[in-house]
Amino acid sequence: MHLIEAQALNGLALGAILALVALGLTIVFGLLGFANFAHGALFMIGAYAGWIVYSDTNNFFLAIPAALIVTFIVGLVIERVLIRLYYQRPKEDQILVTYGLAIVLVEIVRAIFSGQTKLLTTPAWAAGIVQIGGIVYPQYRVAVMAIAAITLALIYLVLFRTRVGLIVRAGIDDAVIVNILGINVNRTFMLVFALGAAIAGLSGIVDAPLVAVNPDMGTDLLVQSFVVVVIGGVGSFFGAILGGIVAGEIMSLTTAFAPDYSSVMLYVAMAIVLILRPKGLLGVEGRA
Repeated sequence: MHLIEAQALNGLALGAILALVALGLTIVFGLLGFANFAHGALFMIGAYAGWIVYSDTNNFFLAIPAALIVTFIVGLVIERVLIRLYYQRPKEDQILVTYGLAIVLVEIVRAIFSGQTKLLTTPAWAAGIVQIGGIVYPQYRVAVMAIAAITLALIYLVLFRTRVGLIVRAGIDDAVIVNILGINVNRTFMLVFALGAAIAGLSGIVDAPLVAVNPDMGTDLLVQSFVVVVIGGVGSFFGAILGGIVAGEIMSLTTAFAPDYSSVMLYVAMAIVLILRPKGLLGVEGRA
């Protein structure tokens, strides 16, 4: 039972990371209708940006805004230079260009930092353990869940309690009408894409103490995040959260009994959801 409890908590921590990454994906796809296969590379860039600052300052609370700012700027640049040219192009073109962009970003980072794994130690304030029920649990994993919860709450307030969020949600339903009303949709698209990139960057630095920081760290997470979006529902804020938790628990609990099948079970769950509810658990009719 202690093993199951520990793995369930690990599933929540993994699900929190997956929910953050998937939220960035679902915001971009929900509003822009854009399939961004470079999202994993942005996750990796955030981890490296945070690692650089953390290595120089030994302050994790400076590493987090560094990851956010760097990936936000990178998101702005690539949206203005490349992504905006593909909004009206077929989905296969979007997939190919962002997949190619991901390769370019990964190889640039590899050329600068080499492919050698970088270690980001657990911050001193979260390096201990806590007692949860009858098990001893790493304090940093609890901090990951707390950081994710705070971030998700802030994003919720922006999307559902501000004028910018109103524009974003209106654009999800009908970008043409929003444009007719005199709102600069192109600028909104740019900011939304950059916001999605910043969320990926934040996820990267938060996950960095738990995994190895290397140029390829975002590859597997990207695939898992798309699965989370499918399970939760494309374009759904709460669907990304629910999908992340479900995916995290499936992978973590399966690892306790059959580690080789943890990823397999995730795809099985996705297939079952697609068969029973093609729009996802909390998905609604929207942009296809």
